[in-house]
Amino acid sequence: MSNNKRALGFWRGWSLVVGGIIGSGIFLLPTLLAPYGLIGLVAWLITGAGAIVLALMLADLSRRMPRIGGPYAYCREAFGDFIGFWIGWGFWISIWSAIAAVAVACVGYVGFFIPALTRNPLLTTLTTLAIIWALTLLNIHSMRASGQFQVVATVLKIVPLLFVGLLGLSMGSVSNLPELNPTGGSMLGAIATSVTLVMWAFAGLEGVTVPADDIEDPGETIPKVLVWGALTVLGIYLLAYTGVILLVPASVLLNSTAPFADATVAVIGSTGAALIAVGAIIATLGTLNVQILVVGQVVRAVALDKLFPQKLAELGKGGTPTLAILISASLASVLVIMNNTGGLVAAFRLMILLATLSALIPLAFASIAALLFLSRDAPSATRFKARLTASLAFAYSLLVIVGAGAETVFYGFILLMAALPVYVFVKK
Repeated sequence: MSNNKRALGFWRGWSLVVGGIIGSGIFLLPTLLAPYGLIGLVAWLITGAGAIVLALMLADLSRRMPRIGGPYAYCREAFGDFIGFWIGWGFWISIWSAIAAVAVACVGYVGFFIPALTRNPLLTTLTTLAIIWALTLLNIHSMRASGQFQVVATVLKIVPLLFVGLLGLSMGSVSNLPELNPTGGSMLGAIATSVTLVMWAFAGLEGVTVPADDIEDPGETIPKVLVWGALTVLGIYLLAYTGVILLVPASVLLNSTAPFADATVAVIGSTGAALIAVGAIIATLGTLNVQILVVGQVVRAVALDKLFPQKLAELGKGGTPTLAILISASLASVLVIMNNTGGLVAAFRLMILLATLSALIPLAFASIAALLFLSRDAPSATRFKARLTASLAFAYSLLVIVGAGAETVFYGFILLMAALPVYVFVKK
């Protein structure tokens, strides 16, 4: 039954999905995909289809179990406390690590207008911390205020992407399109690598399943939001990417550090670069807001199940898990400060790769949970569809995990194993 006191309806939930997915990644992907030619466009279609399969799988689970915690809650219900804790631990690390990375990226775009920010390491760090803590305080103040901010940020962040896409379709040239496979190597290998790169742009899809307690009629709203959000993002990405490759010659795109800016500068001059910089700032702020909102709910969900300290489950005056958000923001701040030392930059970048890997592992486990639950509980008329969706979601999650590379998977395993002593301590 719908709860009128809940802060997030369809549109605010939709903004969590779209705003959580569209971040800084899309602004660099045309360059990263340039060596693979038109296979990059194929990768968008394959990855988009994979994201929709994941959305359908999560929709089935959220309809059955509209609980706070999302993938963590599904995995604990299916596999018990230990696997639930393990998944919750990895999910938590992935989010607060990403908070640090996105905040740093945001300051980089602000540096387009205030160059001193990127030249002075101390100023860069202080500005990054200020952004993290401003949005942290917003989320502590009120879930409703955070949701309202997210709707506005989501609408504003998609405007420059749509603008570039439409600009490319109306003023671009087919002669700028690259070859199908300029690598000269295996077509299958090029597709696999491209799909792995593109998947980073869809990270955050599961975010709306986490704050189920704050969503109106979660059993109905979350599935709708997941599917429509994934379709919205795929449409925006395809339009924006096509616009860039129509406007910028493949040879130029290979060496571009700001492909969307280059695309607009080619048509409307320096005003275009400023427009893209503003869009990127809004995109990163919106993503950061979602991550801070979600990280508190993940910690609270684990604490409510007595797998994290109970204090982390308590709500503050604004109805949000204040202590959980504060601790997560503090850990993200430590990563930002580490990044400023220079010697730990490589470790920081590795942590971001691990964060992405840690977010994919819960989705793989959630897919198996869906097979377990829905194969047994789903009505016979829809059981085959539920099994097929969950199987495809698992296969796709596994494919992307493999694509992360052996070194990242190895360090990710070590990071997850570090949770074991914590589990023993909490249980005792």
